[in-house]
Amino acid sequence: MLVLSKNNAVSVQLVDQIEDLLPQTQCTKCGYPACRPYAEAIASGEASYNQCPPGGAEGVGRLAALLGKPVIPLNPANGLERPRPVAVIDENLCIGCTLCIQACPVDAIVGAAKQMHTVVPDLCTGCDLCVAPCPVDCISMVNVTRDRTGWDAWSQQQADDARRRHDFRTMRLRREKEENDARLAAKAAAKLQALEAEAVTSPEQQAEQARKKAIVQAAIERARLKKEQMAAAVTAGGKHNE
Repeated sequence: MLVLSKNNAVSVQLVDQIEDLLPQTQCTKCGYPACRPYAEAIASGEASYNQCPPGGAEGVGRLAALLGKPVIPLNPANGLERPRPVAVIDENLCIGCTLCIQACPVDAIVGAAKQMHTVVPDLCTGCDLCVAPCPVDCISMVNVTRDRTGWDAWSQQQADDARRRHDFRTMRLRREKEENDARLAAKAAAKLQALEAEAVTSPEQQAEQARKKAIVQAAIERARLKKEQMAAAVTAGGKHNE
């Protein structure tokens, strides 16, 4: 069994081992935004090891064995162990709003804006996260494992595949945001250059030009700081995973 160091720094190896025992449904029922943050919270002592309904009683047992702790009941505040469901979209009601696509943590829903969406059953983790955002209530969760619950309703291969899709989606969204921020920064820089080249004569025009330049410069500075913060976060994450 691994333990935390004397300075209470979380062992990355322990976090990895805990994460490996989670079903990777990324459902947030544990109270954390994904399985990895929950693993980190367990390792640091911030969260208990009985907060994962998809893992069920067997999942609690697996974590207890790793941590050298007693097996305890699943915390009902986080939900109940249940058969694994799969999301199904009523094609006759879907309006193509894309909110379910944005909510899906493993890219199991395909479609385009104002077009009918559909769920790829083999990719769906049954997380329920697509249900609430749907404005027309066209998504149902359908039991596909009958009376099999927890890890009896979910395989290690499915968990590994779901984790890969979730990690890929996270990287894709980060890249898209960085590219969008870069486009906005370039647009702001071009605007500032145009303002500086603009010929003004009257005091009123000069004041208005100065006001506009201040707004654009402030936007550029915010973008710069955000870029630095994101770079620092990525660097910290890389060191954390070493």
